[in-house]
Amino acid sequence: MNKVKITVLKTTLDRELAAEYGAEGLGPCPMLREGQVFYADYAKPQGLCDEAWKAIYQYVFALAHGAGEGLFYYGDWIRTPGVAICSCNDGLRPVIFKLEATDEPSGVDYTPVR
Repeated sequence: MNKVKITVLKTTLDRELAAEYGAEGLGPCPMLREGQVFYADYAKPQGLCDEAWKAIYQYVFALAHGAGEGLFYYGDWIRTPGVAICSCNDGLRPVIFKLEATDEPSGVDYTPVR
């Protein structure tokens, strides 16, 4: 298993939906910023939003286990092997992520409880 690089590409706000459904003063995600980078494998990186992790972890897991050697979804989604573009599940202010397979081996950085 290798680490996966997670880059925040965009923080967005759907102004039309936010005006209709959002709380007063709602803006783009306050937890993440464009250009921020995390590395992950099987566990959520420190500082990454829990909800974002739930939305992208299956792609991280696939890339960490070699799915990056080919194209996702029969080659009709992303043209670059080892890359996935995903977003969190916030319908008003989604954050867009670039996930990239790396050659950096993953290691257990904790002592398992037995």
